Amino acid sequence: MKVLVRYLVVLAWMICICCVPAQAQTPPPPKVLVLYDTPTGTTYDKIGFAYSIMLRNLLGHFDAQVTLAPVAGYTAGTVNAYDATFYLGSAYDFQLPAAFLGDAASTAKTLVWFRYNIWQLAWNPAYNFTATRGVSFSALRGMNAAPSAANPTPGFFDTIQYKGKAFVKYYTFNSDGTVSADPDVGITAIADPTKATTLVTMTNPKTKETAPYVVRSGNFWYVADAPLSFIGPRDRYLVLADLLHDMLGSPAAESHKAMIRLEDVNAWTSVASMKTLTDYLHVKAIPFSIATIPHFTDALGIYNNGVPLTIPLSQASNLKKELNYALARGGEVVMHGYTHQYAALRNPYDAVSGDDYEMWNIVANSPVAEDSQAWALGRLRAGLTELQSNGYTPVAWEMPHYQGSAAAYRATPQVFPTTYQRVVYYTSDTPNFTAAVGPDMAVGQFYPYIINQDYYGQRVLPENLGNFEYALPGDPTANVVYTGKDILTNAQYALTVRDGFGSFFFHPFLLEPAYGLPALADLKALVTAMTKLGYTWVAPSGLR
Repeated sequence: MKVLVRYLVVLAWMICICCVPAQAQTPPPPKVLVLYDTPTGTTYDKIGFAYSIMLRNLLGHFDAQVTLAPVAGYTAGTVNAYDATFYLGSAYDFQLPAAFLGDAASTAKTLVWFRYNIWQLAWNPAYNFTATRGVSFSALRGMNAAPSAANPTPGFFDTIQYKGKAFVKYYTFNSDGTVSADPDVGITAIADPTKATTLVTMTNPKTKETAPYVVRSGNFWYVADAPLSFIGPRDRYLVLADLLHDMLGSPAAESHKAMIRLEDVNAWTSVASMKTLTDYLHVKAIPFSIATIPHFTDALGIYNNGVPLTIPLSQASNLKKELNYALARGGEVVMHGYTHQYAALRNPYDAVSGDDYEMWNIVANSPVAEDSQAWALGRLRAGLTELQSNGYTPVAWEMPHYQGSAAAYRATPQVFPTTYQRVVYYTSDTPNFTAAVGPDMAVGQFYPYIINQDYYGQRVLPENLGNFEYALPGDPTANVVYTGKDILTNAQYALTVRDGFGSFFFHPFLLEPAYGLPALADLKALVTAMTKLGYTWVAPSGLR
């Protein structure tokens, strides 16, 4: 019955007086300004704001106090009120205020500049950029040639080298002749090695060219592209996530934790499958979590001969048996929605718990009709009450299929101090995706490490590696296979983030004999391999 849906981040000083133990002083959280472009009349008017939200979320790992602001409204001296400023150059040739350019040329505070419009600073002799920073900017580069059916992959600077890994940027030549990619990069060079250095390089495999990807001159940083576009588990997004430690002067020891979550566990989940998984993880002393749907609903009777069926947790004897057995052996409950489906709507599949979206109308790509914080709070509290009244205390919340409305996301931290998920963010709390120009945007984001507070106020534990997917008969979504080897490769890339996690999930129904899958053997191989990589397995409740 299960449908798979694709889920396609200290300077201590010591005082010692008369042998009193030294006290480490924790520095205050950094104060950060994020500036973004605000073009008008284009399809991508909101992309700068979307990127600023994503960057703000990563900065939540560092407890940063973040201000998001359009660069067009910048006033002279503003950078001096912040420990670090990030300018997201997302709109080509967006005209920057002279006040910002003047401060960017002279400030001693940390300034990180991404991709576009650096020429307004570097090519204006009034700012003496190259002499001051030791960096020259020569050009903007994109595709080597126009893609076509005859030459669909002409190439670009798509490979970033970092910590021994090649991070390859996303690129797809679509059947209609369009391209899904973000190829534009700024080409810089080190003019004065005593002032500047190249920290990360990028290559153009077709032309064999190499150029700086990240350069640094004191507290001035330049990143050649927009690493928040087309993000993935092997993408240069991880390079940014790691370098933020250096940009903010916030060191972190090398530490790599791993987590596994058993997904979509509900009243219909096989007891035998759950017992097999629990026994294996328990014997290996691996803590794990169970993403539990407390209130099973088959609103259209899809699996009950056309008769609507509801199974509250109080009547879900098998589910309670599974949870009790798992909790005694290292498992923890994560609340995964209330019903994990929405009313009697095929949203988009069958209105059955675990298959459909709950807090987002995916069919219309809009909030549900009742959407509000009050409505979302009602469902959050109903599910929590159902779990608690049956003796279970969830350690975290996970949004069904990782997507809810802005109201639902903002409601979540009012009930759950911790979430364990990926998140979709919107450039408006009431998004309009159909506007002819300047439409709102929705961006999905995963994290390589814990985010202490995101844009919606949530504390987010990471799931960054993905999940096992097999081609299943009768499943219209199962046309992509994602193997344990794929997840392991993702885990190897995650190690480049100095405090990065390796976190994935697994559906117990994959063990059902009717499917005949090697899922258990694949899971065991992945766990063994990740352990050999140096990951330490942890439980959500143990993360502070």
